[in-house]
Amino acid sequence: MALPIKGLQKTSLIDYPGKLASVIFVGGCNFRCPFCHNSELVLNPEKVPDIPEDEIIAFLKSRKEWVEGVVITGGEPTIHKELPYFIEKVKALGIPVKLDTNGTNNLMLRQMMNAGFLDYIAMDIKAPPEKYEDAAGVAGGMMDIKESIADIMSSRVKYEFRTTVLPKLHTEADMMEIGKWLKGADKFVIQQFRPMTPIDHSYKFEKPYPREKLDAMAEKLRPFFKRVEMRW
Repeated sequence: MALPIKGLQKTSLIDYPGKLASVIFVGGCNFRCPFCHNSELVLNPEKVPDIPEDEIIAFLKSRKEWVEGVVITGGEPTIHKELPYFIEKVKALGIPVKLDTNGTNNLMLRQMMNAGFLDYIAMDIKAPPEKYEDAAGVAGGMMDIKESIADIMSSRVKYEFRTTVLPKLHTEADMMEIGKWLKGADKFVIQQFRPMTPIDHSYKFEKPYPREKLDAMAEKLRPFFKRVEMRW
């Protein structure tokens, strides 16, 4: 079995901090976040044609002098047992790998970190623990999520935690709870909600927080983290 790769963005300046990267999109996810804008990859991955692994590796090999990193995102890449084997192929080209994950497959994440497969991890934090089910759209998985947070923070891998923020799901108090939960983390990113093609169609009519409100949240969160950033 091959990793179900559904898309390739050949060049990105924003997905891997500090690097010119190619972004690989993997189908399928174990969450149903109502605000997720990659709804087709999450709900109907079988309707999106696969791109053969060999084709992706050949492309990266031909561009490895220019591509400074590869981002693997989804969907949720770690639901696929083929992921570590694909990453091993990318690493064999000498290209750094960034993984975007929800942290629910702690065992795979830990094994890949220990094997030196990952150079950067971006873990999505959906909400404070008591509201996680509402934001993730499913119940369970909190033990793995908490263990992934602990493993990432104690590792030598560069990382960021990030939360997509919107009024319907996140109050300022909720954001402060996330700050307390992740206190001491290297980097936390507040991402603006974009009502594009959400899984829950009603979220298409949700209004994002104004920029000044998110800036104010960021300021209040700075004492909890070494670095806080905004992503629009």
